[in-house]
Amino acid sequence: MPKDLKSALAALDAHEPVSLLGLRETQWIDAKAAPYQLANPKAVEELAKDVSAFANGGGGVIVIGIATRPEHDEEVLDHIVGVDPAAVNVDQIRKLIRQWITPAPRGVRIGWSGADGERVLFIDVPAQAADTLFVVPAPVGKPGSPRTDTVAVPMRDGDSTHWLPRTEIQQLLSAGVRASGMPTAQALTELVRRAVSEAGPDGGLRVGQGLPAREREISAAYEHLAEAGLGQPAGEAWAQGSAALQDLHHQRDGEPGWVLCLVAGRPAAAVAAPVWQAIVDAGRHAPGQDPLAAIGFPRAPENADTPWVIASNTRIVDLDGGSWGAGRLARSGRGVWRWQPLPRFSLDQGRSAENWTAGQTPALRLRALVSLPWADPGTLEISKARRTLLEQQLPHSAVAGAVTMLSRRRGADLPAARWERGPFGNSARSVGYTCTITGPDGGPAVKASVMLALPTTLESTVVACADVLIENPAAWGAALGPGGDTQLGLDEVQAVLLSAWETAAEQLPDLVGDPAGLSWAGPPTTELRMTCEQPAENGVLPVLDTLVDLAPLGTNDGDTRSRMAVTITTAPAMDRRERQSLLREALVHMAREFG
Repeated sequence: MPKDLKSALAALDAHEPVSLLGLRETQWIDAKAAPYQLANPKAVEELAKDVSAFANGGGGVIVIGIATRPEHDEEVLDHIVGVDPAAVNVDQIRKLIRQWITPAPRGVRIGWSGADGERVLFIDVPAQAADTLFVVPAPVGKPGSPRTDTVAVPMRDGDSTHWLPRTEIQQLLSAGVRASGMPTAQALTELVRRAVSEAGPDGGLRVGQGLPAREREISAAYEHLAEAGLGQPAGEAWAQGSAALQDLHHQRDGEPGWVLCLVAGRPAAAVAAPVWQAIVDAGRHAPGQDPLAAIGFPRAPENADTPWVIASNTRIVDLDGGSWGAGRLARSGRGVWRWQPLPRFSLDQGRSAENWTAGQTPALRLRALVSLPWADPGTLEISKARRTLLEQQLPHSAVAGAVTMLSRRRGADLPAARWERGPFGNSARSVGYTCTITGPDGGPAVKASVMLALPTTLESTVVACADVLIENPAAWGAALGPGGDTQLGLDEVQAVLLSAWETAAEQLPDLVGDPAGLSWAGPPTTELRMTCEQPAENGVLPVLDTLVDLAPLGTNDGDTRSRMAVTITTAPAMDRRERQSLLREALVHMAREFG
C-alpha cells in the first residue's frame, strides 16, 4: 500500500488504483466516488476549492471513482466505483481550473488509471512555489463566470478542506502591506491602481494575462490573427511545456472559440476549439502523460514563418514536439479524427523482438513484428469466428504466397498450403499457426509462422508477427531438386519481408475486430529482422552473407553480421506501393547504420 504522495502517484501511473484501497484521506489525498457535475455551479466551485487547497498545502491528488467509508472519524478509501470516460470532459476540467484559480497552479496533471470497470480519474496537483497563495472567487452557488470582486482561500487540513478565515486573510494582507513599507491607505490605493491597469478594456482578462514573460509575444500573435475572428480571452494564458496557450472566445456569438498556441521556435497558431479538442482527445490515452505532452502541438506548413490559422473545417493537422514524435491528425469523410505517426526509421529494438523464438534455431529467420499500442486493450478478444476465418485465409495470405514463390523461382512447386495450430499457445488472448515444407527425409526445410498476442502483465501492446524460416538449407535444396540454390537474393528478401509485414500489419489485427475503430495509446511500430540463429559446430553463428546476397546493399566495413534489423514507426495499414517504398528506405537505412 502506498505510504506517501509519490508512491500513490506511482501506483496510479502503473494503472493499479486498487493498491490505494485502505488508505485514509490525508493532507495529500482526497477520494470522491463520482465525478464533479460541472453543469452545477456548486460543483465547479468545489473543484476549484479542492485543487487550490492542495496547491496551497504542498500538493496532493484527487482520485475520482473510489468510494470511502467512515472509520474512527476518518474517511478510508473503501472500494472502486469506477468512472466512465465518456461521462467526463477532462479538457473542461483543465479550463475551469485555469479560469477559477488565481494564479493558475502550475503542472496540474489529469489522467486515467486502471482497466475498464475499475477505471478512476485522478487530478495530480504538484507542490507550488512556497511564496504563492492560490485564491478562488468567494462561492455563491449560482451560474455565471467567476466573480472578480471577491476572494476566498481554500486550505487543506488533514483529511478535509476548509476556507481560510477572514481574520487570517486580513492578517496576510496586513503582513503584505507592512512588508511593502507603505501606509495602509497608500498600499490599498496602489493595489486598486494595479488591479485596474491589469484588467482588460472591459474589466476582463487581457490577452497573455497569466504569463508575464510571454505576454507581449502572445499579444503580438493575437493582433496578427485577429481578423480570423478571435474574440476576448476566456481564461488566463498558461504554459504547457515550451508552449504558451490561451483560450479565446469567437468574435461572433454562437461560433466555436479558439486556442491561441505559441510554441518556441515556431509561428503562432490560432486553432479552432473543435480541432483543438480533437488534438487533445487523440493523445488522451497516453499512459501517465498529459495528452499534449504525448501528441505534441500543431506544426506550421513547410516554409511558413508567420502566424497561421487552423479553422474548424480543417481536415489535416501535422503535429510534433511530443513524446510520440511527428504525426498527422486527419479527419475522415464521416468526421472522425485519427492520429497516425509520420514514417521514421531507427535501430531501436522492442522487448517483443524475440518473442516466439524459444527452442528454435533456424538457419535464417526473416521476421516482421508489428507492435500495436491500442487504447483499452483489455476490451479486446479473439473470437472463435474470427479465428476460423483466419484459418481459411492463411493458405491464400501474402506470407504463404511469399514462401511458395521462393520454391517456384527455383523450379519447384512447394506451396505453403497446409497450416496447423502451434507451436505456440492458442487461446482467447493469442493465436499461432505454422506451415511446414519438409525435405525428402520428412524433416522441416522451410517454415512460415504467424502469431498474435493480446497484452499481458509483461507487455502492454498487441503484438502481431509473421516469420519465414529457412530451417535447413540442405533439406530445402534436396526438396528443390538438383541444382537448387538456397541462397536468397536481396529482391527475394524484400518480397518476403513485404509479405510478412503486410500479413502482420493488416491481416492478423483483424482477429480483434475493426482496427480502424481503435485509438492509439502510443505510436505503432514495425520491426523488420534478418537473423542467423543456427550456430556452427564451433558455436559461432554464420554471417548473413552466406545465406543472403547482400551485395546490392554495398560492402560492409569488414565486421561479420549474423543479424540485422530496422524499426519503422508508421501506421500499420497502407497500400502495397507505399509499403514497398517504405521497405526499401528502411533496408537502406539499416544497411547504412550497420555499416
